[in-house]
Amino acid sequence: MKITRAEIYIVRIDGRHPVVVRLHTDEGISGLGEAAIAYGVGETAAAGMIKDLFEAIVIGKDPFRIEALYSDMYDHSFWAKGGGVIVFAGIAAIEQALWDIKGKALNLPVYEFLGGKCREEVRVYSNGWSFRADTPAEFARAAEKTLKDGYSALKMYPLAQPVGNAAGNIRHVSQRSIDRAAADLAVARVAAVRDAIGPQVDLMLDLSGELTPDAAISLVRRFEKHDILFIEEPTDAYDPVGIRRVKDATHLPIAAGERVYTRYGFRPLFELQAVDIVQPDIGNAGGIMETKKIAAMAEAYNMRIQPHVCAGPILTAATLQLDATLTNLFIQELYPYRAPEHFGIVDEPPELTVKNGYMPIPDRPGLGVNLVEERIRPFLWATCGK
Repeated sequence: MKITRAEIYIVRIDGRHPVVVRLHTDEGISGLGEAAIAYGVGETAAAGMIKDLFEAIVIGKDPFRIEALYSDMYDHSFWAKGGGVIVFAGIAAIEQALWDIKGKALNLPVYEFLGGKCREEVRVYSNGWSFRADTPAEFARAAEKTLKDGYSALKMYPLAQPVGNAAGNIRHVSQRSIDRAAADLAVARVAAVRDAIGPQVDLMLDLSGELTPDAAISLVRRFEKHDILFIEEPTDAYDPVGIRRVKDATHLPIAAGERVYTRYGFRPLFELQAVDIVQPDIGNAGGIMETKKIAAMAEAYNMRIQPHVCAGPILTAATLQLDATLTNLFIQELYPYRAPEHFGIVDEPPELTVKNGYMPIPDRPGLGVNLVEERIRPFLWATCGK
């Protein structure tokens, strides 16, 4: 079997832009992958990286040789050594598609190649529910709706401001600084949500690397009385020493990793014991196997893993395949409140299978999802090969 062609899609729906690749083979079997550049800036760069990697390294190769192809992309793209999110998002999307091809060819779900199931379902926390909220009262009402939908864990962004458009996007802090009024508002929002959801629901706070360590420490100490499950990205992802400073100053667990790439990037977080929970994203950390290796390193340091997911349903499906096999899995992130069209690009989006805060592991071959042709077709960005 040889890889013959790639289709690359930039799926622009309701303010989001998942980057999807479908690899085709000469035996008629195809596989899907997704880069985790579905928000922020960089989707065309990620799509271009997929195209460049495919044309330079992947076309004509055996899709079953996943580790060898990953190594070729790492060794011979030049920029992967020391590279950042765009190069590893491109590698990750292709790597996922290789696993999908292998699973479909052998009629097995991907988790069977990774050691088999450790669980039948995964506890998830709801994210994105608060993006239209501004005042503490609005945050409280939004949280109450999430509970009614069956979630017993939710995450919020106490410092972010709603953009005010229909897509429900948010804007983070500029220039790593807030005034006292912004800090007081953040604390009031958290207090209102905790009062609304009660003591039995898990609440997580994402600071999105918005503050300097000293400012983060001051704010996190004010959050402590609200029984927070973890504080995410308390300071810049490039500053593991700063993250460790925050960790040393609070009894709350610290999480980070969505903007850290490959096992090499995670190494300082492990060596410094800077976090309690690691959050690699399959779609930008290098792929399924690379994230499996990161999880194994975390286990050696007695850390738990909470995979980051903030893109489309293909990436959610890929993450579930890995979740099934992890012995140090903590909880899984989920965005259940996207526009229906966001989930409609695949035939069985896993986000729509959640019941009582748990998402089942699909048993279909490969990643467990297929594209819906009439819905994905308008988003075709490039075709490579024959």
